[in-house]
Amino acid sequence: MIKVLVVDDHDLVCLGITSMLEGIPIFNVVGTANSGEQAYTLASQLQPHVILMDIRMPGMGGLEATRKIMERLPNTKIIAVTACDDQTYLERLFEIGAKGFLTKGAPPEELISAINKVIKNEYYLSPEHSHRLALNRLKSAPECPFSTLSSRELEVCLMIAQGHKAQELSDLFCVSPKTINTYRYRAFEKLAIDSDVKLTHLAIKHGLIEVQS
Repeated sequence: MIKVLVVDDHDLVCLGITSMLEGIPIFNVVGTANSGEQAYTLASQLQPHVILMDIRMPGMGGLEATRKIMERLPNTKIIAVTACDDQTYLERLFEIGAKGFLTKGAPPEELISAINKVIKNEYYLSPEHSHRLALNRLKSAPECPFSTLSSRELEVCLMIAQGHKAQELSDLFCVSPKTINTYRYRAFEKLAIDSDVKLTHLAIKHGLIEVQS
């Protein structure tokens, strides 16, 4: 049984997440908190396996609560679930020990997937946020060949390297498959490669995607 603590300053959000998780046998919502202070107190008392943490709350915010909880309970897995879609928050959260990052618009199945991943001591990021972190890495590693790509070319390449098809990306980005293939082949030219397989190998080599088990 995975013990979960839900932290959000909106009661309806806590109620909704709790109701959804309690319908799944492997989850046990052991408590809810409406502030960072309360989250810290309950985490210390209840020892949850996973904490779903809102970031922007009155008083002690989610960032400070995450930092304090990780200092006291380093084995706790914290997933930020927030309306804030800020790269600065994202980077800081991982620096202080969070394991996952989701926006509140994520579907329920993504939240469940995130919990199942972090409980195995893995990180969880949506594809969108993974790509942002990849872009950030490239800024500090200009020798990486992917640094020559535009933001959209990189997004397309990373998703292709992870097995997504042109039609899927067409639907995601609201453009035609032809436009997706234009991004792909433009990137191939910049990277001096000629296939999706070589693209995948190159992305793995430079640490932009993980090897799929």
